[in-house]
Amino acid sequence: MIKVFVTLTCPHCPTAAITAFKFAVESDLIKAEVIDSGEFPQLALKYGVMGVPKIVINEKVEFVGAVPENLFLQQLLLALQ
Repeated sequence: MIKVFVTLTCPHCPTAAITAFKFAVESDLIKAEVIDSGEFPQLALKYGVMGVPKIVINEKVEFVGAVPENLFLQQLLLALQ
């Protein structure tokens, strides 16, 4: 599961969300969700969101920022190990 934490004012969040959804469309084994940190502050607190976009993959790998697809894929593969 890929969780992408965003805010409505973040200019980089749409890119991170699109990248997560691209991977989810490519594989039935990957699920993605986008969470508005302002609407769900309890989840943002639980995952320690201090900056957005924050990506959490399988509760194992976390990173902040809209990274290129190849780097996102590396993090995704790391979370699968």
